Amino acid sequence: MLKLLSSAAVAALTLTVSLGAARAEGPLDTSKVTKDIRVSATGKTYTIATVVKVDGIAWFDRMREGVKEFKADTGQDAYEVGPSQADAAAQVEIIENLIAQGVDAICVVPFSVEAVEPVLKKARDRGIVVISHEASNIQNVDFDIEAFDNKAYGAKLMENLGKQMGGKGEYVATVGSLTSKSQNEWIDGAVEYQKQHFPEMKLATGRLETYDDANQDYNKLKEALTTYPKVTGILGAPMPTSAGAGRLIAERNLKGKVFFAGTGLVSVAGQYIANGNIDYIQFWDPAAAGYAMDELAVMVLQKRGAQIKAGLDLGLPGYTDLKVPDPSHPNLLYGSGWVGVNASNMKDFNF
Repeated sequence: MLKLLSSAAVAALTLTVSLGAARAEGPLDTSKVTKDIRVSATGKTYTIATVVKVDGIAWFDRMREGVKEFKADTGQDAYEVGPSQADAAAQVEIIENLIAQGVDAICVVPFSVEAVEPVLKKARDRGIVVISHEASNIQNVDFDIEAFDNKAYGAKLMENLGKQMGGKGEYVATVGSLTSKSQNEWIDGAVEYQKQHFPEMKLATGRLETYDDANQDYNKLKEALTTYPKVTGILGAPMPTSAGAGRLIAERNLKGKVFFAGTGLVSVAGQYIANGNIDYIQFWDPAAAGYAMDELAVMVLQKRGAQIKAGLDLGLPGYTDLKVPDPSHPNLLYGSGWVGVNASNMKDFNF
């Protein structure tokens, strides 16, 4: 991972964020996906299980749409599973069961990279292909694919939050887990950007761990605002923070007094954007990420792993020119697929 945000990335943050991301409404556009991952081309059906952090939330419901679309497009036996609550041990147990079933590939969005490393090593030792997402420091995978440069993503969130706060004041930051590598890198990028561009702002306390749960977000933020009454900004890495923060700002009549920028979905945070309680959310299309992981899994299973390198075009919005930011870590891939949403364009994103 890059230790510092590159000057080019910082410069790019002054632009309106689209970075190749298509409108994320309805089915994913897969018309440009190469046809050689279809069963008819391979002569073989592979079983590919996508294991998410937690089942039943909007983010991973959308990812399931991408996995289903991959199955429909290719004829591969692809599906999504996850624990009912964000719990590292439960996710590990699911992976253990998949190993016992003898699946061909496991695509995983880890709740805790450290927790899944041993079981993913076991999977690979059994000949199972492993692809990950939101896990840029993971070791026991064939490839990890990130939607974007994590530091740049966080810096863009801070650019928006800092402008809302007038470049002054205290803020708090949330992460789903203190071991969620990508989310912590978003916050790292945000804090670096804040120190460089908004020196009169400061992080009031350590990162709040909210377990990807909107109620936890609400309660942790409520407690933080009581403990740190000077806080006027909320930086949210996990998607549910947008709902927790919006609810808190609405209930306490803090509109225009406490500001939010963070990961979110219109289906989750749209009501708070519409009424002005929160101004800005940022996200990438989980459906594209799920589809991309499955594509890479099939390529590895087809012994085409050598083709997975910088410049690879997966035919998906945001994944048409993959980057390898660290040549010493060639199995870490970046796309360019985030989008920023406020009241002016929220109608374009209906998932």
